[in-house]
Amino acid sequence: MLKNQNMKKLTVLKSLIVVLIAFLGFTLTSCNNDGYEPVPVKLGDVNGNYKARLITSQGSKFNEKIIEFKAKDTIITFKDFPIREIVKTIVTNPAKADTALAHMGKVEYKLDYKSKINTGQNVVELSFEPKTLILQIPVDGVIKNAVVKLAAKQKGFFIGYDWSLRFGLEAEKITVDGLELTPYQTIKYDVPISVKN
Repeated sequence: MLKNQNMKKLTVLKSLIVVLIAFLGFTLTSCNNDGYEPVPVKLGDVNGNYKARLITSQGSKFNEKIIEFKAKDTIITFKDFPIREIVKTIVTNPAKADTALAHMGKVEYKLDYKSKINTGQNVVELSFEPKTLILQIPVDGVIKNAVVKLAAKQKGFFIGYDWSLRFGLEAEKITVDGLELTPYQTIKYDVPISVKN
């Protein structure tokens, strides 16, 4: 008797689940018929404060962290540009590099860009014009003057679909006190996704 009651409850439960799944299927199908109309992007849409996923790579070494920056009127401003890999390339002693980084604090960097709308893709294309990054690195009571040549090999994109900004930079050459650092492995900075705060 008890077994029959449990079987009836189980059958009712299964029937309810089937009805619920069928209802959800109809609901989702009706959503598909609505038709997505993208909002066309404007050049000014790029402006804003962003939180980004930054992947830094040098040879086989990778580092990932969250950074913030601001885009306004053809300039991306990093209030705290990621210089760790640059300093550790110049100052090979890990303890001395960490001490130098602590003394240097936050380094601001401004990245210029030109933008144009690609209506077919509903994106704003960004062509970057990186300036050299100049760093003064304190090591053993002496200041090492470093000049980092930054380059952007590809365009960046502000995507109209999800309002995200994607781009990349490379530190392709470093000069310390007038001498080019050799051997040197390029440091790459990739921002595969960043969203407005």
